Amino acid sequence: MNTLIGTYECKVDAKGRLPIPAGLKKQLSDCLSDGFVVKRSVFQKCLEIHPMKNWDKIMTDLNKLNRFVKKNNDFIRAFTAGVKVVEVDSNNRLQISKDLVAYAQIDKEVVLSTSIDIIEIWDKDLYESIINVDDVDFAQLAEDIMGNLNENERIS
Repeated sequence: MNTLIGTYECKVDAKGRLPIPAGLKKQLSDCLSDGFVVKRSVFQKCLEIHPMKNWDKIMTDLNKLNRFVKKNNDFIRAFTAGVKVVEVDSNNRLQISKDLVAYAQIDKEVVLSTSIDIIEIWDKDLYESIINVDDVDFAQLAEDIMGNLNENERIS
């Protein structure tokens, strides 16, 4: 799977069914039949959709951790809390469980925001508040993160 691109607005119905927008469905065409994992985000009050192939890679890395180290065990438990395997139904929707809907404070309107190889599911109001934060100087953040790459490592 290539890098996912785009931000999409849609609505979750009362049963937690999330339609996959056509533009996103096209990008996910090679992994739709494999299913997805939906989980809590590590850093934000949103959810993450991981294509199963990507999730398997993450699990391979987690399986390398020594479970007899308490910090590792605690991390694995927190990281996988609320994880659900989901499949796309015949109407191109994903079922989001009630506990994950509650965690992400999803009301009805959501934003699906791609983030390299995952899709974040945000309550629309929370998403708007997180991207419109005045106290973050994006230009400075970009310089701090991307400005240190040498020409051989440059992303563009």
